[in-house]
Amino acid sequence: MTLNTPPNQPDRPASNRPDNVVWHEGAVSRELRRAKLGATGCTLWMTGLSGSGKSTIASALEAALIERGVFAYRLDGDNVRHGLNANLGFGADDRAENIRRVGEVAKLFADAGVVAVTSFISPYRADRARVRKLHAAAGLPFLEVFVDTPIEVCESRDPKGLYKKARAGEIKGFTGIDDPYEAPESPEVTLPTADESVAQSVERCLAAIEGVRAS
Repeated sequence: MTLNTPPNQPDRPASNRPDNVVWHEGAVSRELRRAKLGATGCTLWMTGLSGSGKSTIASALEAALIERGVFAYRLDGDNVRHGLNANLGFGADDRAENIRRVGEVAKLFADAGVVAVTSFISPYRADRARVRKLHAAAGLPFLEVFVDTPIEVCESRDPKGLYKKARAGEIKGFTGIDDPYEAPESPEVTLPTADESVAQSVERCLAAIEGVRAS
């Protein structure tokens, strides 16, 4: 399968796409891109509670990949809400759209031979499953990484003071407090951050990435 094959996207509402929007074939296949640039892309999707360590690990992982000469780019949950998803809130529908958009962007990065490293709470299994399905339809590797940190540890860290505000009722619909977090059932990687260092977590992720890029 080449990069230019129109992606199968059954979960996208076709009614929102005009009939005159047609997939435009390019001149560069995935195989050609890999041969000329030596770049093999994939998406590594970190999910976990606020304060679990997702952003810290993602930043360290991106740096480690670049140091190894691997094209990589980090998509951070807060960062995309400054631009791409600045118009979205935190209700269930907006959270789903937030993840859908990021999933599409990550797929494009992976298509381009980049390792897309994402760090999003992405609390709902259905939303993450849609992103996985999107990648599978395009023939692109997708690695779900569960940053498995107990909520007590996340609260003790609370780098942004969000848990304190949620407990005080100042923030509604906060994941883990008054909104559910659905942990992955079969993640490719699990990071027990309460028991291992950032460096150890990064090594686990690197091993998983090398596994799919070598296949």
